[in-house]
Amino acid sequence: MSRQEGSNLMQEIRLYSDGSARGNPEGPGGYGTILQYRNSGGELFEKELSGGYKKTTNNRMELMGCIAGLEALTRPCRVTVVSDSKYLTDAFNQGWIDSWIKKNWNRGKSGPVKNIDLWKRLLRAAEPHVLSFVWVKGHAGHPENERCDALATAAADGNMLSEDVRDE
Repeated sequence: MSRQEGSNLMQEIRLYSDGSARGNPEGPGGYGTILQYRNSGGELFEKELSGGYKKTTNNRMELMGCIAGLEALTRPCRVTVVSDSKYLTDAFNQGWIDSWIKKNWNRGKSGPVKNIDLWKRLLRAAEPHVLSFVWVKGHAGHPENERCDALATAAADGNMLSEDVRDE
């Protein structure tokens, strides 16, 4: 049975994520993620994740929000990723990621893809799952997006910031 065929047996997850960077491009930044699922009785469960980095970019934090959520899942799931990042959602919905991979992470005249290390990490984290991506307008009153933004900015403003080690 293929992963697609078995996907109707998979747990349904909503993964909301957002990223933030102060002084973008190269200031402190953070991500915020909310994982939601309902049990067989319809009861809603949530898990919040966040983290901050000393010197990073907004796009890196947008990717980290999604990565952190996917890496927190312990079994294959059907995941709907909801983000206000066109960078993240369009990469999958517009097929950019497939083109980048075919071109060995090059965008043609625009040069190499940025954040290759995180794109590769995201793809590894996504492997066991069936994903779909939904874009929502940021700062427009979407409750989970607003919560993710608050988690991301609090992480960026915190004093427990990690190094954003880039491996490109």
